[in-house]
Amino acid sequence: MVTVTPLPARHDSGGLLIVNAAVVTVDDTATIHDPGWVHVVGDTIAAVGAGAAPPALVAQAERVIDADGCALMPGMTNAHTHLFQTFFRGLADDKPLLDWLRTCIWPGAVHLDADAGYLAGLCGMVENLRTGATSVLDHHYVHVDDAIDDAVLQSANDAGVRYMLARGWADRNYPPEMQETPDQVLSHAAGLRDRWHGRDNDRIRIEVAPLLPWGCTDDAMKETVAKTREWGAGTHIHIAESEEEVRLNVEERGTRHVEWLDELGLLGPDMQFAHSVWLDDNELDLIAESGASVVSCPVSNMFLASGVPRILDMRSRNINVALASDGPGSNNRQDMFEVLKTTVLLQKVHHLDAMALLPGDSIEMACRGGAKAFGTEDQTGMIGVGRKADLVIVDLNSVFLAPVHSVESALVFNASPANVSHVVVDGRVLIDEGNVTFVDENELLAESRIAAARVFKAAGVESRLNR
Repeated sequence: MVTVTPLPARHDSGGLLIVNAAVVTVDDTATIHDPGWVHVVGDTIAAVGAGAAPPALVAQAERVIDADGCALMPGMTNAHTHLFQTFFRGLADDKPLLDWLRTCIWPGAVHLDADAGYLAGLCGMVENLRTGATSVLDHHYVHVDDAIDDAVLQSANDAGVRYMLARGWADRNYPPEMQETPDQVLSHAAGLRDRWHGRDNDRIRIEVAPLLPWGCTDDAMKETVAKTREWGAGTHIHIAESEEEVRLNVEERGTRHVEWLDELGLLGPDMQFAHSVWLDDNELDLIAESGASVVSCPVSNMFLASGVPRILDMRSRNINVALASDGPGSNNRQDMFEVLKTTVLLQKVHHLDAMALLPGDSIEMACRGGAKAFGTEDQTGMIGVGRKADLVIVDLNSVFLAPVHSVESALVFNASPANVSHVVVDGRVLIDEGNVTFVDENELLAESRIAAARVFKAAGVESRLNR
């Protein structure tokens, strides 16, 4: 097993001071302090200001990071991914959604074990941190061994990421090894909540995640949602990702996906709808009335040729929209900067309107929209006093970004993970001057290659790892 080191200590007394940055606050007025500074004490932002930091703060700080020529932004939320798929990227390219599931994901998933789950999770955590995602909502639906869930949660604990395990399930139309009854789902989820929910300053959370409508019976949906609401937890589900899935629901149930949830009496502000590509006007109205969040995955939707989500119509109805990469098996990377750019460009070309979305819109969805979907809208997604210290420093001193006329434009259209110099989560510096602080990446990659080769050899899935 790969060696991980204890997470860095928080700066609890004099604090951590970041100075000389272009501070992109993502507040209600989209304020940018250019230059500006942020003072962090423990896990919390204690002060934010424009210009030079007060000399007294500089003198008392335990550590000062000079971010001259850099942008400082809130950590983004990757609001829908599947971390186990870190081992699946590139295995089934150029297939539509249902074919991709049947020929790649399902055969490999049934051979996943706890060791591989941990390594895939840890690789995925590092990937997310390097791309500026400090919160990760992981729709994890592989439970062929109950220990896999704990292993993935352990990887989140070791990595210091703000993490939601959305415990996936299906009770029909799915490989038999991966189907579960509602009692099994809720019993297992309750155990995970007992062991993990609220761990490390409420950094780790558990909710329940029905996989997709055609994988779930009506009774199971009603039973699991009712129980999770008793827990005060949310529900995460794939909705209307492909036209074929919607057609199947109409043929069987006589309703589209959101209409089905409405008939079951399940809509509410605690629901997150991943993808939400093939929605009609009535469904958008129902989502708006319920207060549910939509999680858009534009790169994945393009990769699988699923379609173009109706982002403008959602925003015009004040629907909360979060952004996500989707799993590495259908993207093939978890790169939130790529998501920022694609979100804007896809709407521009789809509507033939250069002003359809602006860079600031994309940043707001990735930060504040993601925080709301995650359930931490009063804590994360914005740089402000009293907020959690989830922060990302992006170096703008690059031939790929300079000269920078607009910081928001540079972040959305030019920046990449290579430009991320520091990442702070809950007051801990997890990436420091471009280096991961809790694990040796080369060792992690070496161990991961061995584990991935083992999984796909057992599954009989062709891979260059097994040649």
